[in-house]
Amino acid sequence: MKQTRLESGQLTTLGGVRRAVRRLARTHGVPAELRARLVVSVAAVARDELAEGRGVRVRLSSAGAGETHGGGEALACVLAPVGTAFEAGRRELDGLPLPATTDADGAAVWHLPPRTSGNGAAHLPDGEAVSDGEVAPAREAVTEGEAVHEELRAVLDRCDAVEAEHRLLKAELEETNSGVLALYVQLEERDEQLRRTHGQMLRELEEALRPAPLEVSGLDLAVHYAPAETDAPTGGDLYDWFRLPDGTVHITVVDALGHGVRSTGAALNVTQTVRTLALEGHPPGTIVERASEILASIDPQLLATVLLARVDPDSGEVLLANGSHPPALVVREEGTSSYLQVAGRGVGFPLPGSEDVLRTRLAPGDLLVLYTDGLTESRKDPLEGEARLVDSAARHRRRPIEEIPEAIAEDMHTVVLHPDDTLALALRVPRG
Repeated sequence: MKQTRLESGQLTTLGGVRRAVRRLARTHGVPAELRARLVVSVAAVARDELAEGRGVRVRLSSAGAGETHGGGEALACVLAPVGTAFEAGRRELDGLPLPATTDADGAAVWHLPPRTSGNGAAHLPDGEAVSDGEVAPAREAVTEGEAVHEELRAVLDRCDAVEAEHRLLKAELEETNSGVLALYVQLEERDEQLRRTHGQMLRELEEALRPAPLEVSGLDLAVHYAPAETDAPTGGDLYDWFRLPDGTVHITVVDALGHGVRSTGAALNVTQTVRTLALEGHPPGTIVERASEILASIDPQLLATVLLARVDPDSGEVLLANGSHPPALVVREEGTSSYLQVAGRGVGFPLPGSEDVLRTRLAPGDLLVLYTDGLTESRKDPLEGEARLVDSAARHRRRPIEEIPEAIAEDMHTVVLHPDDTLALALRVPRG
């Protein structure tokens, strides 16, 4: 393939280099913006050589090996020294407006897109030299100043286009941000709505798990419950209370192993089984064992501690049966207190059942506290928790009954090292 080549004569000034590159580039129809980049880049590389008094030549030609770019012949602009090779390391080719490479002879080479036609540029004959300072006005329809103005205009047009594109992108980004913000607000509103709905569902579920309030003449009752997990309506701690046909009040406190919904289901199975057995007339001392036998076929993995209380509101007599549960606390009206210990093993435990039934009597003003271990083990020390529970119950024993369970829980949970479901149930014989 024929190689078309135009080159300059020896160039010794930066002005001459710029004019030579501009003329050769215009001859090959290089667009004004690309031409401006080429002029600045070639001059930047030639600066050091010219400063040392060495001349250079500029050659612009089509690729000799038939190289193509974008479907047409590629162009190459070559800056070469006159008489000797460029000194190694003297030229900085990085960061130029138009990237350059180095050929085997050490010359700087700029590869350009294919030449264009019909741009009105004058054409010099192949191989014609343009020496330093030669103007050749007769050969060019466009003067040097006009060519520079054309390049500047092209660069400014490019800057304007980039600025316009930047403004458009900025406007689109602002519009997108506005849409994202609106979407975020909508999602926040929907999330808040879902939280309210979820909270309402949890509260309704918690209320459904609670037995109906019990009003019994001669007996005051109140309860406080708090789950270990704030997003769960309840856990494995449940209670049940109801009146038996003989007028006595039956109370069940259950602590099923685990937390969350599964342990709630286990605790419900225990409370409902105990209720059924109590209504059938089973005495407190046999209920824990019988419940364990029944539930073993329903949920073999179930483990739960159980405390049963049977209270006669007329006489104040209390019967207590226990299956591995923390003992009830009684606080007498004058302030003395004691734990009512009953040995036994819970539902699902080996040899389940209460070993004995404890009998005691509540006088007017006496307070009985039934609870789960989440109340006394919040600091990982059950004995320390039991001592604090005695102090708290004695301090609050004369408050309105509906305030006592929560007041005790607040005292016990000032420091929580071991979060757990917590239930506190208070029972008091009112003073005449």
